[in-house]
Amino acid sequence: MGNEPLKVLGLAGEYHASSKSGMLVNAALNLAKSQGAEVVFWDLSEQPLPLVGEEGCWTHPNVQAFQALLSECDAFFLSSPEYHGTMSGVMKNTMDWMYDKHVGGKVFGLMSTLGGVTNSNTLNHMRIALRWLHGWPVPEQLAVGHVKEAFDEDGHLVDDSLKQRLESLVNSVLKAAEKLRA
Repeated sequence: MGNEPLKVLGLAGEYHASSKSGMLVNAALNLAKSQGAEVVFWDLSEQPLPLVGEEGCWTHPNVQAFQALLSECDAFFLSSPEYHGTMSGVMKNTMDWMYDKHVGGKVFGLMSTLGGVTNSNTLNHMRIALRWLHGWPVPEQLAVGHVKEAFDEDGHLVDDSLKQRLESLVNSVLKAAEKLRA
């Protein structure tokens, strides 16, 4: 198993890979891929997850596919916009479909996007939820403030210090995932 590449899943707390959180997750996935990881981005615009508790949700094919993919993965990158001091409802609903049996003992890298100045509210709330799921968020995290100016037209971070922090986060997730998988 040690010779197989790590499988890493990216989840954004917004619909579409082109959202700012989607762009940040995909930047992390691209770095992980460049280091040999197999990467997957779950695009909620293509495979939406129903609200937990709605009619038929427990047998919904997207939920079943999502939970199977969670079980296959070694590590995860999550990014949520901060809305009203916490993660988006989209991210919370996505996390509500995760259970210990899918993600317990696995590594997470956490990121957030904010329209204004950076803070850690969303990151802290995601961290709390993941502790309940027995997940292992790495100590490194990334909050990108003033997100409308944070990316160039090609979707790359423009600030070198943010790029370095993202690289550090990705490296930490991959190293921890290798150790926990062993």
